[in-house]
Amino acid sequence: MDAEAVTKLLLTLPGVEEHVGWAGQPAFKVRKKGFVYLSADETSVMLKALREEQEALVAEAPEIYTPSWASGRFAWLEVRLAVADEEELAELLVEAWRLTAPKMLIAQLDRPGGG
Repeated sequence: MDAEAVTKLLLTLPGVEEHVGWAGQPAFKVRKKGFVYLSADETSVMLKALREEQEALVAEAPEIYTPSWASGRFAWLEVRLAVADEEELAELLVEAWRLTAPKMLIAQLDRPGGG
């Protein structure tokens, strides 16, 4: 999955807006809360995850996943786009959104025909 496909997927999720991040890179937010950031060179994404998921993915495939900071139950995970499995990456992107979006927006996606 390339940066264009990541952007296209994220913008189909309810309430997602694209912003400019702290270093000028694309940042994706829902209700002003960031959950995915593309790298400036568009070769990787940084996404929100559960701490346990971050640890498991990094242990399983360190050539794809790199840990970033963690706080409380959440952790951030860097994913190299060129080597990531597209289906797994799509699931991680949607899960990052679910960890951030309000229940009302999650319900919109979960309705039949939603999203």
